[in-house]
Amino acid sequence: MKRRHLLAAGVGVAAASAGLGWALRRYTTGSAGGEEAAGTARPVDFWNLRFETPDGGEVVLASLRGRPLLLNFWATWCPPCIEEMPLLDRFQREHQGAGWQVLGLAVEAAQPVREFLSRRPVGFTIGLAAMQGVALSRALGNAGGALPFSVVFDTRGEAVERKLGVLNWVDLTAWARRVR
Repeated sequence: MKRRHLLAAGVGVAAASAGLGWALRRYTTGSAGGEEAAGTARPVDFWNLRFETPDGGEVVLASLRGRPLLLNFWATWCPPCIEEMPLLDRFQREHQGAGWQVLGLAVEAAQPVREFLSRRPVGFTIGLAAMQGVALSRALGNAGGALPFSVVFDTRGEAVERKLGVLNWVDLTAWARRVR
C-alpha cells in the first residue's frame, strides 16, 4: 500500500514538473509574450507586459517606465515573501514622493492572492503573474526561480539591482539613494 502511494506521488510530481517545464519553455520562446534577446537577461518586451490586478484591473508595465521601480516576485505560500510585505509597503509610502514605485508580482493563482490581500492589504500595486512570473523572474536573473526575488529598474528602464531572498531596510534605502 505504501509503495503504491509513493508511486502515485512520483507520477504526480513528474507530471507537474513536465507541465511546468513546458509552460516555462513556451514562455521563453515567445508564445506567451516573453521572448529573450540573445545574450541578455531581460526579456525584449518587458515594458510591454500587462498583468491583471486582484481587483480585476490591469497593470501595464509601460505606464511604470521613467520612474524608479522596485519589482518584487512573491507568493502567499512563501513565508519570507509575507515577512517582507510590510517593509515593501513602508518603502512605497516613504519613497513615492521621490518618484519610486513598487510592484508586487504574485507567482500563483488569483484566488489565494485575493484572499490574502483581503486580510492583509498593501498600499502598492499587485499584479497576478501566475506561472508567467516564474519565467519572467528567471529572465530577469533569478536562475533558480526562487522567492522572494526583487529587481530595481532605474528611470531609463534598465535593471540595475537584484536580490534573491528577503529584503531589508538597508538594501532598500541604499537603492533609493543610488537609483534616480
